[in-house]
Amino acid sequence: MPKVIGTHSGHFHCDEALAVWMLKQTAEFNDASLVRTRDPAKLAESDVIVDVGGVYDPAQSKFDHHQRGFVETFDEKHATKLSSAGLVYKHFGREVISNIIGKSHSNEDLETIYQKTYNDFIESLDANDNGISAYPSDITPLFKESPTSLPSRVAKKNPAWNESLTDPEIDARFVEASNLTGEELAGYVKNLIAAWLPARTLVVDALEHRNEVHLSGRVLALERSCPWKEHLMDLEKERGLTGDKSILYVLYPESSPEGNWRIQCVPTRPEGFENRKSLPESWRGFRDNELSQISKIDGCIFVHAGGFIGGNKSRHGAYEMARLSLEL
Repeated sequence: MPKVIGTHSGHFHCDEALAVWMLKQTAEFNDASLVRTRDPAKLAESDVIVDVGGVYDPAQSKFDHHQRGFVETFDEKHATKLSSAGLVYKHFGREVISNIIGKSHSNEDLETIYQKTYNDFIESLDANDNGISAYPSDITPLFKESPTSLPSRVAKKNPAWNESLTDPEIDARFVEASNLTGEELAGYVKNLIAAWLPARTLVVDALEHRNEVHLSGRVLALERSCPWKEHLMDLEKERGLTGDKSILYVLYPESSPEGNWRIQCVPTRPEGFENRKSLPESWRGFRDNELSQISKIDGCIFVHAGGFIGGNKSRHGAYEMARLSLEL
């Protein structure tokens, strides 16, 4: 007999829409039917209950977070209280991720994607549903949040205040919302596998060979251009590369037929332009032969006026820019 997923009827949110979708990606609930009700007797007939019932007990397949005294988080490293999405992800997320990416990936890759997906996708949904702000309340936002966020798009699936729908019509809207959240999650995870994880592999390899680039170990050379900032900072934390062991410069080839190389300073945070050690001030804003004469390095192309990036016609030239920058 097919199993039943139970959740509340009426107005719905992103967290239970995604929770239901994730449950249906598991072997246990893949063919489950969905019941939306607030009738305790009908909910009691469900095999798993999410976002309603006032009980969190995974042994009984009950995943609510609204009850007084609920303080469950993803793990001891996180402070955000879980919503029904986070609860289901905590208990079923590895299976969900595995079914999205297939069985050909290592347990290490699976765990990396599992943790990354919670941090960058699920946690914000938990915070949104639990009324947790991303910033302190004494900070005045400079602009309104985008109305195209996933919770906002799910909210728009609910009937408008002046729109009258029957219960079956609202249930159909919920299914649309659930599929929407699932498509977003699956697309996010597939992109991690297709692009994010391969970039991490390149940065791991560069870190392991950093002493071959410069004896200080503070210069990386990537085999190809890729998004590296987030990976580098995460890996530095994992490996204890702080202080005078942290990376200062990253070298990588441009994706162009000329074979040019770039040198980029490692920022103090992934999103910023404040550098751990900028390129020399005397080089900034100069180009080509003039820059080569000033720096005494052949093949220079440019150094940005902000001092965070530069270019050279060869790998060796980019390395020389890093070597002298370390010394100056």
